[in-house]
Amino acid sequence: MMAAARIQPETIERLPPVRGRLRTCVDLAPLTWFRVGGPAEILFRPADRDDLAAFLAACPADIPVTILGVASNLLVRDGGVPGVVIRLGGAFARVDVEGERVTAGAGALDLTVAEHAAASGLAGLEFLSGVPGTIGGAVKMNAGAYGREMVDIIESATLVTRSGATLTMNRDAIGLFYRGSALPEGAVIVEATLRGARDDASNVIARMRDIEARRAASQPVRARTGGSTFANPEGIKAWELIDRAGCRGLRIGGAQVSDQHCNFLINTGNASAQDIEALGEEIRRRVHAMSGIMLRWEILRIGERP
Repeated sequence: MMAAARIQPETIERLPPVRGRLRTCVDLAPLTWFRVGGPAEILFRPADRDDLAAFLAACPADIPVTILGVASNLLVRDGGVPGVVIRLGGAFARVDVEGERVTAGAGALDLTVAEHAAASGLAGLEFLSGVPGTIGGAVKMNAGAYGREMVDIIESATLVTRSGATLTMNRDAIGLFYRGSALPEGAVIVEATLRGARDDASNVIARMRDIEARRAASQPVRARTGGSTFANPEGIKAWELIDRAGCRGLRIGGAQVSDQHCNFLINTGNASAQDIEALGEEIRRRVHAMSGIMLRWEILRIGERP
């Protein structure tokens, strides 16, 4: 059940006019891979980049703004998200390939970008087929899998700042590090330029199929999950620590540690966001007690507790 929205009637009245869609009290749970969480106070779907920039420029600074992709590596807390949640739609999902460069909108699915690259005979982007989510989130978190990361392929990213200015940053300026970046606070990534290397399309497609098979064999891809829960500490895999701490299959409420891959948390059907977050914190407590290592959340947690 959706938590009661904390709507301030004057908030919507203070927002600028838009060409896209502004809606109040929107249930976010169906939009997330976990299928849990409370509502967005306001959900904004900009019509295009200019609409987004004009909105951010005129949006009062005291109204919080949160960016939402396909919510594959995200936990929305049960109390919902105050302020404005921005979700980029089809206008931000274009993918173009020219030479060895791929230009992708922030709303383009990682898998779609990998498929476009493969069809054009570009290698190096195959790992994106194993990363659930969109290019915007992949850049912000320096997403990676199967030995590759965004830092290996990105040339530049274009973003709209909280003041409404458009800014293009090269790879060094983005400041990518393991599962993070140095992007300006509140900026919205709208596009990224990636570089591949020439190869026969059949070879690229074969490697993508191998990634798909490996992922299906090792991860609970059909479950309600948020992907990899914790970042790997230096020199060791998070799942190994979780397993050694005896957390495989551990449950709190409707949330469970996956038996297949214990760095994945699962909504077994009736979990709340509170169940999932509490389970994650219990894992961190047990791993720390066992090893002295405090795991760092890779899943982004947003919103308020009820």
